[in-house]
This record gives sequence, structure tokens and C-alpha cells, in this order.
Amino acid sequence: MIGRLKGTLVHKQPPWLIVDVGGVGYELEAPMSTIYDLPELGREVTLFVHHAQKEDSVSLYGFLRETERRLFRDVQKVGGIGAKIALAILSGSSVEDFVARVEGGDTAALSRIPGIGKKTAERIVLELRDKLGGLGSGSGVVATPRGASVPADPQSEAVIALQQLGYKPVEAARLVKGAFEEGDSAEAVIRKALKAALK
Repeated sequence: MIGRLKGTLVHKQPPWLIVDVGGVGYELEAPMSTIYDLPELGREVTLFVHHAQKEDSVSLYGFLRETERRLFRDVQKVGGIGAKIALAILSGSSVEDFVARVEGGDTAALSRIPGIGKKTAERIVLELRDKLGGLGSGSGVVATPRGASVPADPQSEAVIALQQLGYKPVEAARLVKGAFEEGDSAEAVIRKALKAALK
């Protein structure tokens, strides 16, 4: 099992990353909460890793914070929630905000996350309300240099990333169009679009 990776960030196209560790490129999927805070390409990064193995595939998920990895694992214990929805949860809100919504029983806000309907939101509150203690305080950030490379077409990259998170193409395009301002990086557009989607 892989629990942690430290290497050079060589590729970043939300939600995918490649980290080069001693000449081996590890491909990981990461939530936007991690992607926002990644260093520039070519810089060193340390990620907490969730290693998921199925009959026909192996997937790696990377997180800058241990609290994010723990929440990613905890929410998948709720029936009907898999890795894709868990990534959407972490992409749409901070760990602290999500815990506050669960503890406050805010099923309306939870059901605005792609892939979560009213019944799933109710299950999340019921099953996780008493199990998320300690996650809402302190971010557990691993110190890494901040920075972002500006892609050639941040709007297209943002639309693709939102689709990967479960938004339908038309909805993703609408959210990006409403969020984009000249000079924005893809990460900035995605951040604003996700905030707008959860209001």
C-alpha cells in the first residue's frame, strides 16, 4: 500500500496529477482543495495517498492534508458514495465547512454536491454526524510552496475538471462562463464556479 509520496510535480490537469518519485511517475486523482494549493510544476510536493485496489484496476488519490484523506475515506463508508462523489465533496467545500454542514444537519446544502440527492444527504448526516470529531478543527496542512501555472485555455480546463467532478457538460459550461474573469487561472475559475454551485 502507498500511504505517502514525496517527489517532483510534473503534470497538473485537474483532477489529475503526476508526481515523479525517483524516475517513476505516479498518476493520482486529487480534489480541487489540494490542487488549489499545489506548487508550480517542477517543484517538490508531498502528498498523503489513498491507494484503492479493485479487481481490474488500481487508483491513487492524493491529498495535501491528512484531514482531507480521512474525510475522503470516511464519506465512502456511507452507502452509495464512492471515490468520485468523495472527490466532489472535497472539491466543493473545505473539510471544516463539510463537517459543519453534517453536524448542523444541512441536507439542502449537501444535496447540491453532484451525485448527492436528498436521501444520500440524509444518510450522510445520520451516519457521519458523530464520527467526524476532530476533522473540523485544524487543517493538517503539509508545508509546500504555493503557485500555479496558467494553462493556455483556463475555461476549457475548468469545464473538463467540473465534468470529472460529476457536473453535466451544459451545467459545467454555465458555471465556468459565470465565474470566468480575464486573467483567471483554471484553478481560480473552478474555485469560483464550485462556490457558486453550492450557494
